[in-house]
Amino acid sequence: MIHPTAIIHPRAELAADVTVGAYSVIGEKVRIGPGTAIGDHVSISGRTTIGARNHIHSFCALGGIPQDKKYHGEDTALEIGDDNTIREFCTFNIGTSDDVGVTRLGNHNWIMAYVHLAHDCQVGSHTTFANHATLAGHVRVDDWVILGGFVGVHQFVQIGAHSFLGISAVITQDVPPYVMVAGHPAAPHGINSEGLRRRGFGAEEIAAIKQAYRKLYRSSLSLEEARNALAQIAQESPCVQPMLDFLARSTRGIVR
Repeated sequence: MIHPTAIIHPRAELAADVTVGAYSVIGEKVRIGPGTAIGDHVSISGRTTIGARNHIHSFCALGGIPQDKKYHGEDTALEIGDDNTIREFCTFNIGTSDDVGVTRLGNHNWIMAYVHLAHDCQVGSHTTFANHATLAGHVRVDDWVILGGFVGVHQFVQIGAHSFLGISAVITQDVPPYVMVAGHPAAPHGINSEGLRRRGFGAEEIAAIKQAYRKLYRSSLSLEEARNALAQIAQESPCVQPMLDFLARSTRGIVR
């Protein structure tokens, strides 16, 4: 189950059925749950906790120190949930004391090659990150988000659930739930209708979300006026409420 060339610190905690490939190195404070497979030449360091049934491919570096000059060795962490696929050459850093101190990846995420999760990022579940998608520090990505290849997300940006970020988009402001954005800098291009249908949203719900999108992006309303209009729609269509909640917590302003 563990290749003879792998180096496992004696105080690392690995479930009995964890597999570790050739030349991988696992550090002292690492904990790995059952059914997880670690490929060849993987480095897992820091105070890193990995859940069950993850598949981590070759040449990943997980739990490294933040690329942040303010970091001075604080005891921060990386937490990865269950059932994630993490492809080759991904880099996930631990958190910093300037934030929650933990970088998190949830469950059932599909992370393609060369993805970078910087310090203190909070990524939900059921997301897809295409090759070379990159998150700067302190980014929040909610559930069911799709990032195209080479997407770059500025620090402290928030990405709402079910949104879609097109290839090579540069994201410097928050992206509300359900919205598709693309471009450099990113601009809105409707809602992620196909993704919503695949996830079980009904025709009436999608119509209500489209109506909310038009109020937010295709009218002459101010942002405050658009919020009031969305609140009225949400009274009849609760699926619009996540857009209101997101606007309430947005700190960088939304892509608009």
